Amino acid sequence: MSKTVKKASFWIRRRSHLPVLVIGSLTVMLLFFNDDTSISQNMEYERQINALSEEIAECLDSAAYYRRQREAITHGTARLEYMAREKFHMQRPSEDVFILK
Repeated sequence: MSKTVKKASFWIRRRSHLPVLVIGSLTVMLLFFNDDTSISQNMEYERQINALSEEIAECLDSAAYYRRQREAITHGTARLEYMAREKFHMQRPSEDVFILK
């Protein structure tokens, strides 16, 4: 072996932790800066998923409310009359109506 190869081999053996550090730092950089596997991107996706899940839950609640309202309207004329008077600010001759804003 030539002197330079021996020196290079000796230097690499003494500093064998450098390749590990370089590979480790490249892996960490890929995790943070690569668009496909970015940790910050994954956290943002997780926040969006949580927000959309809350929105779905709210929509399901309102859908259930309107389903109950529809059932009440179709099965009883008293509820239909009450909702119509409430929506159009109508009143019976014997009652007082107060509108709060």
